[in-house]
Amino acid sequence: MSSAPQHLSRPPRVAFYAPMKAPDDPVPSGDREIARLTQRALEKAGAVPFLVSDLRIRDGEGDPRRQAALAAHAKTEASRLTIDLRDDPPDAWLTYHCYYKAPDLLGPAVTDALDIPYAISEPSIAPRRREGPWAEFAAASERAIAAADRLFWTTERDRPALAAAGHGSRMVHLPPFVDASAKVRVGTASSPARLLTVAMMRQGDKQESYRRLSAALDHITLDWTLDIVGDGPAADSIQKLFLRFGSRVRFLGAARDAGSVPYAQADCLIWPGVGEGVGMVWLEAQAAGCPVVAETGPAACAVVEGGILVPPNDPAAFAAAIETVLSRRTEYATRARKHIQDRHSIGTAARIFSDWLSEAVKQDRLS
Repeated sequence: MSSAPQHLSRPPRVAFYAPMKAPDDPVPSGDREIARLTQRALEKAGAVPFLVSDLRIRDGEGDPRRQAALAAHAKTEASRLTIDLRDDPPDAWLTYHCYYKAPDLLGPAVTDALDIPYAISEPSIAPRRREGPWAEFAAASERAIAAADRLFWTTERDRPALAAAGHGSRMVHLPPFVDASAKVRVGTASSPARLLTVAMMRQGDKQESYRRLSAALDHITLDWTLDIVGDGPAADSIQKLFLRFGSRVRFLGAARDAGSVPYAQADCLIWPGVGEGVGMVWLEAQAAGCPVVAETGPAACAVVEGGILVPPNDPAAFAAAIETVLSRRTEYATRARKHIQDRHSIGTAARIFSDWLSEAVKQDRLS
């Protein structure tokens, strides 16, 4: 663990908040995993993070009445926090993920009242949502982003809108990161090849990814098995896509967390990734030395180095890429592991957070 930031004699206390899903939420998801990793990165940076509130502020349907009700709850919670924290305020506040469906309605008010540094990790601006059913929440998310002292942007998709809104001087790139201490297997492929897919089972992009994956399996000429880790409301319809493969495909259900996914036992992680925002599953697989085959897209291009990317919706090309990776698994596995250690490790994130806290101290923002 890193020591306390320079100019600070004790570890700084950082109030941590995740409006979309708290890190202690019982339902597994990529967002929950990133929230947990962010807390750990803060700890590694020498800070003492604590969950300041578990109030969930999310409207997935575009319901203005729900947004108004959530805003009222948030106003009450912000007042409570301001009173509770006034006598012993945290040294800084970090919010993970702020966007039009889940704006930070607590951080701006509380940090202004307590006069402490305020930062947002993974802020996102969607100009087209400034009108329509999410208009109020979109405006609230942009107000929070404008109030933050530091914006840790993660994906290239988010950078242009943030810069266009005039936030460039406060933006710092925080590449998506994972725990690189996972069990690792770097070696040749098994026979039959052990393929792995990890994804929630929802309608929309997830279901389309499963459909494309199923189509690609028809074109693989090598002997293979596939373990699918995931569950969700579209499980029945998604599982039907793989019935023709019989016992070659096993459904293992949802994972408790990233550490329970058998990445190190797999020969290749196969996931098209239609519409993926960050691509945590690709990062987790590569951290375990598990090569990846995915479709070309902004997220995949940003995080996949140990594997092959193929054009979208091309089952034959996807299958050919799987066979290529399996034939050269040791090479791709080694590259995958190095890529995570060099660019996407929790240590990299910790250094970025440590720099933020140290700068805040130099500006006499921390006591």
